[in-house]
Amino acid sequence: MGNYLNTTSVCDAYSREFHSPYFVDKSLILEQIMTRVETSTNYICITRPRRFGKTVMADMIASFFSSANDAGAVFDKLKIAGSQLYKTYAGKYDVVFISFNELPRRCRSYEQYIERIEDRLIKDLKTAYPKADIREEDAVWDAFSAVYDSYDSKRFVFVLDEWDFIFHKDFVTERDRKEYVDFLSNLLKGKAYVSLAYMTGILPIAKYSSGSELNMFLEYTMASEELYGEYFGFTEAEVDELYERFIVNQPDPRVTREGLRLWYDGYHTKEGERVYNPRSVVASLTNNNLGNYWTSAGPYDEIFYYIERNTAEVRDDLARMVSGTAVPANVREYAATSMNLATRDEIFSAMVVYGFLSYEKGYVRIPNKELMDRFRDMLVKEPALGYVHQLAKLSGRMLRATLENDTEVMAEILEFAHNTEVPLLSYNHETDLTAVVNLVYLAARDMYRVEREDKCGTGYVDFIFYPEVNRKADGIILELKVNDTPENALRQIKDRKYALRFEGKLGERPKYQGRVLGVGIAYDKETKVHSCITEVLRDRL
Repeated sequence: MGNYLNTTSVCDAYSREFHSPYFVDKSLILEQIMTRVETSTNYICITRPRRFGKTVMADMIASFFSSANDAGAVFDKLKIAGSQLYKTYAGKYDVVFISFNELPRRCRSYEQYIERIEDRLIKDLKTAYPKADIREEDAVWDAFSAVYDSYDSKRFVFVLDEWDFIFHKDFVTERDRKEYVDFLSNLLKGKAYVSLAYMTGILPIAKYSSGSELNMFLEYTMASEELYGEYFGFTEAEVDELYERFIVNQPDPRVTREGLRLWYDGYHTKEGERVYNPRSVVASLTNNNLGNYWTSAGPYDEIFYYIERNTAEVRDDLARMVSGTAVPANVREYAATSMNLATRDEIFSAMVVYGFLSYEKGYVRIPNKELMDRFRDMLVKEPALGYVHQLAKLSGRMLRATLENDTEVMAEILEFAHNTEVPLLSYNHETDLTAVVNLVYLAARDMYRVEREDKCGTGYVDFIFYPEVNRKADGIILELKVNDTPENALRQIKDRKYALRFEGKLGERPKYQGRVLGVGIAYDKETKVHSCITEVLRDRL
């Protein structure tokens, strides 16, 4: 059909998604959306980070409502087919689907961008509704109104994907942004021809619509609204189901269920349900590999882009988060723009909106290994981060020294960490020493799943390093003591049988086959000296 009107390409895109091996049925969102068609709440905006399935959902919604699609070919097989409203709405509307992330060839201005959209809409309407007497110079909203008047109150479903895409382009000025918001307002607000307007993006509308231009939209963000939360990102149950498919279809599975949790979990809906990054989960299962699938799409996908605007204010909190500790933050999503970030809370707000941090109950944290790797890479290459950068660079040397039983180098690095006068470390108890250890072992996250306070044997251990990348590599059990001896730390590891965690179930060959090292680290507050000891608790199998 047309460029934007009743296009079959969006239906084809969702059909391909449906037939993919790791498809997840999220169609029940349609049951909630159908109840809002042609009501006073028929303007919906979903904002989520990139890679959280917004476009797939937009494709699904457009395909479901579109009269250009044989909805039953796919949707009869989905959960939504059981809804009483299914037959009333499936395939009953003319749908306008616009993906705002498409640019004209050699686009250098907002004028070129918006003219392409307007011209295509006018062309579609002229072709589909000749009785409306639409002229090339008509405003788009006037053309839709003419169709409404000429075709028995004809109404449309609008599905608009990535509404905020143009705000990320260097050639777009503040005046252009205002004109764009006015364009959307003129097209949609208060128009009788709108049965439903469903819009997606990253940046919340409120940031760019300070007045009443787009106040007809009800906005649903990950941090502030519970409704629709389960439909963006994969839930625990959905990942369980996908992993079962993976095990059945993959003759040599190299991805573990625990690995998926470690790498891609860590986000939360407003009501607290855990969600995974869906793009990365699918990529990992498809490739049979636990890896980093966080692809950059410009400066907004680079962590340092946000931090460099106020490095001093966020540096200590960054050290805490890299150490595995959540920090309090006043996340205001309306302030989460990629421009003019000045305060700590604005920086963290932007990082939550773009998916670099997760937010729950007033705290932000680095959600998973995939993002921790991105933070680690940034720490190692950015000298502006001061002591955090220095400790991150030393972490590879610290890991080598541990594996080689070089306790002098280990103590030397810990002394350096202490002498940098890291502001967050008072060394009043093991918690502060734990934060230092997290930083100086940052490089271990390349090879290991690092757990804190893990239940092992007959007690809890401060750190346990599971070699997930190479099961034949050495495992590490690490115990910390303040005002005590490293020998006592090591004795606790042995007395409480922490090494049993590497043995697996009775009668099975242990999945970790390398050596198991016990490491005791102590700090004496009077002498201000660190001391270390290592011992092989189990040889290679």
